[in-house]
Amino acid sequence: MKKLATLLLLGAAGLCAHSAQAQDFVYEPKNPAFGGGNTFNYSWLQASATAQNTTEEPVKATPAVDPLAQFSASLNQQVLSQLTSRLLSSQFGQGAIKPGSYNLGGYQVQVSQGTTGVVIQVTDTGSGNQTTVTIPKGL
Repeated sequence: MKKLATLLLLGAAGLCAHSAQAQDFVYEPKNPAFGGGNTFNYSWLQASATAQNTTEEPVKATPAVDPLAQFSASLNQQVLSQLTSRLLSSQFGQGAIKPGSYNLGGYQVQVSQGTTGVVIQVTDTGSGNQTTVTIPKGL
């Protein structure tokens, strides 16, 4: 009897069962920047990202510019530029610069004739840093 009940139960389950239907899953990208999503999603995605952005850009403080310090720096730069021009022209044939010591703002420039060419030693009187430049003869 148990076998008969089991068979009847299986038969009834088989009659009630429906055929299963399947569906294909299709991937559709949302973002148009990543492989062909809908272009109408772009503005919505941009607005959503902007709304979620809580990072604030740091405010850069602009330093106060002292006009006198700027003028002094400009003047020193121009004097050093003129000195460089005269040194180069003396080596290449226009005018001559005399060896000696020059004080230019915060710099002391020592010009001397060396065995290999004109030697220029620039010393920053504020910090004591030195730079030596040798312009060789016959360039």
